[in-house]
Formats: sequence, structure tokens, C-alpha cells
Amino acid sequence: MRGRPVRALLRLVIYPLTVSLLILVGNAAYASPSVSIVPATTVAPPPGQSAQPVATSKPAPPVTTVLAASAFDQLQSDLRIIAARSGARVGISLQELSGPRRNSLSIGANHSFYAASTYKLPLLMAEAQRIAAGQASRSDVLCFIPSDAEDGWFTDYAPGSCFTRDVLALRTGRYSDNTAAHILVRYMGGPAALNAYAKSIGMSGSALWIPNTTTTGDLTGAWVNEALGRLGGAAAQRWLYPLLTHTASEQGIAAGMPAGATVAHKVGTMDGTENDSAYVVNGRISYVLTVAVDGLDDAAGWAVIARVSARIWQYESTRPDFVAPIVKTLAPAPRPNRY
Repeated sequence: MRGRPVRALLRLVIYPLTVSLLILVGNAAYASPSVSIVPATTVAPPPGQSAQPVATSKPAPPVTTVLAASAFDQLQSDLRIIAARSGARVGISLQELSGPRRNSLSIGANHSFYAASTYKLPLLMAEAQRIAAGQASRSDVLCFIPSDAEDGWFTDYAPGSCFTRDVLALRTGRYSDNTAAHILVRYMGGPAALNAYAKSIGMSGSALWIPNTTTTGDLTGAWVNEALGRLGGAAAQRWLYPLLTHTASEQGIAAGMPAGATVAHKVGTMDGTENDSAYVVNGRISYVLTVAVDGLDDAAGWAVIARVSARIWQYESTRPDFVAPIVKTLAPAPRPNRY
């Protein structure tokens, strides 16, 4: 009978202790993965020994991630600085056609600028496409009428004088002659036909001839379509590119390029506005760049365009891991003729 009180006492002490230990183990098994750091504690030492602190985990130092600007981000920043410091209204549109990542860049690319002679770019693209399709011939004879006259490079226009399409295109492209361009526009069907063609190749923000406005984005888009062979393919390109290479006005985009680069482009300048739209090829590197500057004199405006061009070339020429461009190399320009 004396053993019963002892067993009862053990049940009262041991069973609750066992249950408490199970609860603690279960809580640990389903605990949150978060860890709380507590200060070091001291455990009571065995008799005759001094107390020793128990080592505890120290908090890890914070990790700071620094996101450096990419080279392309830096390029955009630098171009914005060039534009702001010029004191002018500047539009820039860039589309890469080579490299593993073909980026585009737009700074005011949808802003409207006076087109000046850049309307001649879609005009010549239309001529190239028609020739490639057999709808027009390079040897077609087109004649001058007095309403075509406007100041320009050449003075041999007179009632009844006629010229081949090739001659008029060369005068329009390389020398930006106004009268030659007027003859081509008239035979094309007039300003309405020119604007219809421009819209068909994506120049939706342009109103050419009257009031003669465009955007850098529109001009770049037209060049991209041409370079990708969408406007008559290689046949059109072989006729068009030499007309726009080594022109009489090379102080814009071409001035910011190394000597070996090929720059097919069309400039426009009038009333404080300077524009240049170019297809650039240098080795494996190719891209389209259009820059418009409004509010400066001619020299200052061209200088801004050249600085923009030089900064973009600096970036393009240092991009790693180039792949083959998706466009063909420009045909070499013919020797200058007597005009």
C-alpha cells in the first residue's frame, strides 16, 4: 500500500513534464524560419568552476546592392546634356541595326520640326522604289516649267529644258537642288502624292511641302524601312545610296564620324532649323540616326548635330559582341560628275 502514494506522486511530476517537452518540440518543428538574435547568456558552472559565456550568433552585416548606370543609360544622359546646353530645341532618334541588342533611343523624337529639304528623302525613296519595280526608268526625260523654279545649285533651267530622272535625282540628293526636286514631285503627282507615299512608309507625323513639317522619329523610321529592304530591296538601294553619300553638305552627322564610315543622309536647313537624317555603316556597325536642331544659327546648329553624332559613334564603336548586321553594306558612291 505504501507504493501507491509513490507511484501517484511520480505520475503527478513526470507526466506533466513529458507533455511540456512534447509541446516544446512540436512548436519548434512548425516555427517560423525567422531567427531572433538574443544576447549571450551565462550558464551556471559546475561546482568548483568559473562561469563561461555561451557563444551566440552575431547579426550579419547589411548587404547593399549598387546598380550602376549602363553604357546606354549614360549615352542617353549625355545626349540630354548636349541638347540642354545648346539652348536650342533638339530632337534625336536612333535605331540600331547591328549588335546583339538592337536598341532605340528617342529624345523629342515625336516633336514637330520644320522639314526644310528633308522632304527630299521620302521623295527619292519613292523614286528608287518605282525604278526597282519597273514603274519608272532612270533614263526617263522630265521637263522644267516655270512654276518649278526655286533658288538652288543650278541655273540651267529654262522653259523647255529637260533632264533625265537620273540627273534630277542626283541634283536633288547630292546637292539638295530645289528646282530638280520640284520637277520630280510634279511628275510624281504633286504634294498630295508625296504625302501619301510618306504615310505609307510610316511617316504619320509629317506634313510635307505644306506646311512642310516632320519629326526625327518619322525620318528614322523611313530610313529603317529602306535599310531593311522594304522599299524596293537591293535594286532600290543600289540606286538610292550613292545619291545621298558624300554630299555637298557633310557638316552634320558625317562630321562626327571617322573617315572610313559610310554615311548616306539627307540634310535640311532653313530659318534657324538644321536637320540631318542618316543611315550609317562602318564595318559591322550600322544604325540610323536623325537629329533636328531649332533655334540656332547654321554653324551652331550643325555643331550640335556633329557632337550628338560623335557621342553616339563613341558608344556604338565600343559595344561588345557584335553580330552580323541585318542590312547590306552600302554601295560605293560614283565619281562626282560635272554637275
